[in-house]
Amino acid sequence: MSELDKKAIEISSKYKGKIQILPKVPIKSIDDFAVLYTPGIAAVSKEIAKNKELSFHYTYRWNAIAIVTDGTRVLGLGDIGPEAAMPVMEGKALIFKYLGGVDAIPLPIGTKDPDKIIETVKILEPAFGGINLEDIESPKCFYILDKLRQTVEIPVWHDDQQGTAGATLAGLITSLEITGKDPKNIRVILYGAGAANIATARLLYKYGVPYENMIVIDSKGPLYKGRNDEDSMKLENPWKYELLEKTNKIGARTIEDAFKGADVLIAASKPGPGVIKSDWIKLMNKDPIVFALANPVPEIWPDEAKNAGARIVATGRSDLPNQVNNSLIFPAVFRGALDVRAKTITDEMVIEAARELASFAREKGINENYIIPKMTEWEVYPRVAAAVGMKAIQQGIARVSLSYDEIYSSAREIINSARKLLSSLT
Repeated sequence: MSELDKKAIEISSKYKGKIQILPKVPIKSIDDFAVLYTPGIAAVSKEIAKNKELSFHYTYRWNAIAIVTDGTRVLGLGDIGPEAAMPVMEGKALIFKYLGGVDAIPLPIGTKDPDKIIETVKILEPAFGGINLEDIESPKCFYILDKLRQTVEIPVWHDDQQGTAGATLAGLITSLEITGKDPKNIRVILYGAGAANIATARLLYKYGVPYENMIVIDSKGPLYKGRNDEDSMKLENPWKYELLEKTNKIGARTIEDAFKGADVLIAASKPGPGVIKSDWIKLMNKDPIVFALANPVPEIWPDEAKNAGARIVATGRSDLPNQVNNSLIFPAVFRGALDVRAKTITDEMVIEAARELASFAREKGINENYIIPKMTEWEVYPRVAAAVGMKAIQQGIARVSLSYDEIYSSAREIINSARKLLSSLT
């Protein structure tokens, strides 16, 4: 057991978990409960009964989300169950609070049935302003997200899909600027066909990268029409099958063919090193962009990729330059969505978040070792929140209409207060 592992267990034991619920209303005497509970609180309930939207105004629902998981794909640990998933969900809740000022409640649930998960979330809808789906195995995570986005009127988000895709797009926007490449003309390899890369392919398409210019590679090689598992894929994973139909216009059937002349590699597969070979990088176009995002070890080490010709390399690690981390996305996206009481989170809102992250980095001065803001640059979060909130208003899915300055100022105050609160704990 490493020193880091020992420290994590020690802290979890000392604090008996990482979060708690505390009242925010002062209580001076027992008489206060006449207002905060019965009989006075009945007046608040009567108002909400007349208009359920007032629950966002009179209760903590406006700032509360549930982190829902079945524990089937937790970090790199796989299917470890809902109880073992709880420490990770608590950690996620801490990040939501520290970087977004969002009150997130971990809710590991005791079923793997996707329809039961959907039903559970629908039942919980009156209690929360949003839902963060977390660590749910593919492909059922796509089914759950798609169904919930169609049936509930609060934002539902799957961080392994939309969060990773948004952070990846942010880093790609600036990388393309540095290398002088046009998103409409680049060829992109998506190495790995799980939740992250399927969502990334969808988002890249919405941003302007043609599907036919993408090649998706799974454990059997590139997806292409006529592959011998095409029929079974259509039944078992229609989201992956959709990419088989739309991508790979050159008909690449081997990994080497896929890498020849490619401009961008986005790897979200399994921990390396040695998963991506340097010889493959050498087959790519001049100044290739390599995102090796597996944790804890990237598919190829940055030095090896650069020695093979890569111009820009990003990973998921904080101890290396260009960390592409969905923590840059999800706290601020939910902050913006909650502040305008959005009914959903659209792809356009995620793209707006990515653009704002890229804009922040651009203002700081982008270069080969700085393509995306760092998590420590907390000033970016209220900016992303405001950009996301404004996009929701423009798309007509916000319950309240605010100005950019109103959203930004509120988000900045909430996030700053949360950071101070957590920093003051002992």
